[in-house]
Amino acid sequence: MSKKYQRRVGDMIRNHLMDLLERKVNDPRLQMVTVTGVEVTSDAARATVHFSVLGDSEAQAEAQNGLESAAGWLRRELGRRLRLRNTPQLVFHYDPSLEHGQHIASILDELGLDDVDVDDDDDDDDVVVDDVDDDEDREEENDA
Repeated sequence: MSKKYQRRVGDMIRNHLMDLLERKVNDPRLQMVTVTGVEVTSDAARATVHFSVLGDSEAQAEAQNGLESAAGWLRRELGRRLRLRNTPQLVFHYDPSLEHGQHIASILDELGLDDVDVDDDDDDDDVVVDDVDDDEDREEENDA
């Protein structure tokens, strides 16, 4: 299977999983779960689903357990929607990228760097060079 096909199948799985999690799942552990990416193996037998959830490590563990308990149902629903020969087995992994981004944003807030304006149009930095006048000045200096 080509990388392009793997990427397309992964994107389709991600979109359908997000739809299922938003509209069909009634498990309260999965209400704040976001699917950040899906990687499909070359034989499409396994899909690694990366997810993130807002909250502490307890919320992360609850979301992991909720996803694992709903994995069979999610796989069956994906099979009905995707029309693939074999629906991949879903393996869930926590993605800490959103948590890392929040940490960086809080550091920038503490440093006060989020409100800094970069003004590229300062009049002090603008230099106007008139080549014609400079050449005439040099000629006058050389004549003298």
